[in-house]
Amino acid sequence: MMFDLSLFNLFALLLAALLAGLIDSIMGGGGMIQVPALFAVFPGLTPATLLSSNKIASVIGTMGSALQYTRVNKTPWRLVFISCTAAFLASVAGAYLVTQIPNQWLRSALPFFLAALLIFNLKSSAGLVHAPRHQHHKQSAIASIGASIIGFYDGFLGPGAGSFYKLLYTRILGFDFINTAAPSKFLNVASNLGALCVFFYLGFFDWRLGLFMAVANFIGGQIGSRIALKYGNGFIRTAFFISVSALTIKTFYDAFLT
Repeated sequence: MMFDLSLFNLFALLLAALLAGLIDSIMGGGGMIQVPALFAVFPGLTPATLLSSNKIASVIGTMGSALQYTRVNKTPWRLVFISCTAAFLASVAGAYLVTQIPNQWLRSALPFFLAALLIFNLKSSAGLVHAPRHQHHKQSAIASIGASIIGFYDGFLGPGAGSFYKLLYTRILGFDFINTAAPSKFLNVASNLGALCVFFYLGFFDWRLGLFMAVANFIGGQIGSRIALKYGNGFIRTAFFISVSALTIKTFYDAFLT
């Protein structure tokens, strides 16, 4: 089906996936580009199939950028494994629940929640200094609880989950943006995989489309992670706020103007 597309649409999909991977690797929010592109090019496909294709591409691209970050910074693997498990399981529950009940109420509340987070964090220097706040057991407990909440949200709705994972590590656990990069990416992969399991089980997937998008998403992620590592915490913090601001506007538009 996708191979019957015009060259223009194929190029548009590749460009959207490339930009999504680049943006997602630096600050999160690549889905703001990739998901609308999929819906525009494939209006006849079910939304669940398009969302699963987006997640296939995002998993591969995000994993690639996460591994790029691990080459530069020491990754707290025990913490990552525990919180990723929590995020995966919670995402499965959220993705299943969204097939049973409507999520319009959460869509309506999301832009206001994002705006409040943006204002709250503008006055903070969180993410600029790496100073973990908790000992191992408490750190693992806090990370797992936070990952469960965000993972459930990622399965149930999804927009901005990568940004929320960053906030969990910077604002609550005291990591800087560079040291947050790999853990937050692995958490995003885990919750995406959880939702994918539900989509696959219910038959909403297209491997060809997902892998086609994944190639460009992966390349974009590699470019973006190198840019982030080159310019450091200040650059990532600025990009992060731009991303959350754009996400706030988009979620408001989706909830109230469409």
